[in-house]
Order: sequence, then structure tokens, then C-alpha cells
Amino acid sequence: MDFVLAVHGGAGTIDRNRSALDRAPSYHEGLRRALAAGRDALAAGGSALDAVTRAVVVLEDDPLFNAGKGSVFTAAGTQEMDAAVMEGRDHRAGAVAGIFGPRNPVLAARAVMEHSHHVLLIGDGALAFCREQRVPFAAPGYFSTEERLRELRNALEKRRRDTTEEGTVGAVARDRDGNLAAATSTGGMTGKTPGRVGDSPIIGAGTYADNQTCAVSATGHGEFFMRYGTAFEIAARLRYAEQSLNQAAEAVVETLAELGGRGGVVAVDRAGTLALPFNTSGMYRGYVRGDGAIHTAIWDEPYRLV
Repeated sequence: MDFVLAVHGGAGTIDRNRSALDRAPSYHEGLRRALAAGRDALAAGGSALDAVTRAVVVLEDDPLFNAGKGSVFTAAGTQEMDAAVMEGRDHRAGAVAGIFGPRNPVLAARAVMEHSHHVLLIGDGALAFCREQRVPFAAPGYFSTEERLRELRNALEKRRRDTTEEGTVGAVARDRDGNLAAATSTGGMTGKTPGRVGDSPIIGAGTYADNQTCAVSATGHGEFFMRYGTAFEIAARLRYAEQSLNQAAEAVVETLAELGGRGGVVAVDRAGTLALPFNTSGMYRGYVRGDGAIHTAIWDEPYRLV
């Protein structure tokens, strides 16, 4: 059985203007680094859970993406991060919400899964737990980038959220043993109300994995993904309606668009089939299979073979 890994780095209004085209190579390179990290874990016999964790760590460390170091700011000028991991064999899951301090929120989420009796920890309790588990923390200034501050200023001035990057990062994988896993991490919405939690750490909304159906990681307007249980809905269509992964994922993403929800998903089923649909002008995304060749894309262009 071969392995497969897919990642996303956010979906939204990504216009093909000169600025976006100039920045595109950097996004492709960031996606490739994440895919290479997950691929190397899988090629060495690692688990799907290890692969999605390593891929998301790379994306969290890249300030281009809205997670970890690149997290956006709330309306109060603070940063609050959410993340989740889930594995499909035993349905173990861990998540954190509204945290600031751990360098890689996805590692905090995995610690919750592996070292607590809970699924979701928030705020100060989550931070205390992370310290107990020796999850690496970063200095406060590590997370502040001038571009994210500029986005906040623009969003507040316009009295609306800057939608150029409805960002979240995530990954899904199937390993050589047939196990599935998903991981998602985000800084949320630019200018969000402090205390707002999106779909990323909510199991069944932005993150889900089940060996009998599929693994899903979502990105976009989190309120809609929560209200309609997007990740679980895709899995349920495979289990109960006997739809293919592509049928299920595309139908759910199209329905979200009709309801006003913007975004997309990356998903893999137990056979290793991938689906990466989105209903916005672009989604940072890519995948790799057992042959090692990395494919990345932003708009509707054919996947780049690297």
C-alpha cells in the first residue's frame, strides 16, 4: 500500500495581480517544504499522524501562512491560535484554542491528544498544560510580522475583515499501513473579536479522520464550516450515501458556497484518493504520493510537477 499526503495553506480572494504573481514562487516553495517534510516521514515508515504533524509544523514556521509565526491579529491587536490533530484508526483527537505562546500550536494539540484525557483545551488552561508537557514556547515578538500588522490596520480602517487570505494551514495523509490522519492550524480571521474560535480545532468541522472513510482538513470561513459540520459531512456521505470522495467533497464545498461560506478542503480516503476542491478564487495546496514527486498549485492552473 502506497502513502499519500496533501496540504493546504489557506483559501480566499487570491487575485492574479502582479503582487500575487511575484509572491507565488514563495508560496509554492513553502508548500513544497511542508510536503517534503511529511513525505520523508512517510517514506521512512512513519505514521500518517507523524506526517501531517511535521507538514503543519513547517507551515506554522513560515510567516507567509496564517498559522504559528504568520498568525493574524485580533481587533485588539493580540494573536490567538487554534489547532487540532486526529487519527483515523482509533479516532484519537487533540485540539487547542485561543492560545498564544507555543511556537507550534499543532504540537500543543498533539500533546493534548497523547498526554491528557481530553480533546480540546483553551486559553490559560491549555498554556499551563503545554508548559507541563514541555511544548516549546516562543518569545512574544516571534509571532509579530509587519505584514500581519498592516493587514490589521487595513481591516480596521475598512471596518471589515481583509479577505485576501482566509487562512488556515492543514494536512491529511494515508500511511503505508492504511491509517489516515488530519491536522489543521490557524491564526483565525484578521480583526476577529478576541475569544473567537473557528472551525480548525472543532472535530468534525475543520478537522476529521476515520479509517473507514476519509481524513479532511478545511480552510475558509470557519463559522459556516462549524454550522454545517463540513469535515464530518464529507465522511458521512462516503459512509452512508456511498459517494466517492470527489463527489462528496465537491458537493459539500459547492453547498457551502450557495449558503455564503467561502473556502475549501483537502481530503484523502482509505484507498488513497485525493480531493482538493475550493469555491474561492484560489487555494494554496499541494500533494505528494509514494513516487516522491511534489505537486503544488494556487489557482486553477495544472499542478506543478517538481
